[in-house]
Amino acid sequence: MVSKEKILKQLIDIAKSDLNAAKSAFQQSREHATGDDMKAEGKYDTRSIEAGYIAGAQQVRLTELEQEIKLLEEVNLDHNNENISVGSLVNVLHAGKKRLYFISSTSGGHMIKVGEDVVLVISAFSPLGVELIGLSSGDDFEIETASETRSYEVSDIW
Repeated sequence: MVSKEKILKQLIDIAKSDLNAAKSAFQQSREHATGDDMKAEGKYDTRSIEAGYIAGAQQVRLTELEQEIKLLEEVNLDHNNENISVGSLVNVLHAGKKRLYFISSTSGGHMIKVGEDVVLVISAFSPLGVELIGLSSGDDFEIETASETRSYEVSDIW
């Protein structure tokens, strides 16, 4: 059986790695924006302003990553396995295949490999996540896409 703890740990590790990379990029862009070589050479020279915009956007990304880590650390894995919620591991049948999903408050889209199993992390706010929250084993549902209606069935919940 796939360990929800291992999935969550991998997600937190990924977010922390992204945070470290973002911190480095922010520091470099801030130093670049305020460096001597960025002094305006004329009234139309906007290099330092543009570099400041980049540094500001990277600072926003740092805040987002810090919030993401906090949300991941708050995920409750100890809940009942009767209804799907954030922190659930779910086996879903679609088009004759079972797919394993981990429901998260953030970090949707990550593919996590745990042993031989591959788990797709989906956000509780994604179309699939919204439909899954609150369902029980054996429930089925549909999602409309631009080209088709897809049918799903909840197989197992952990």
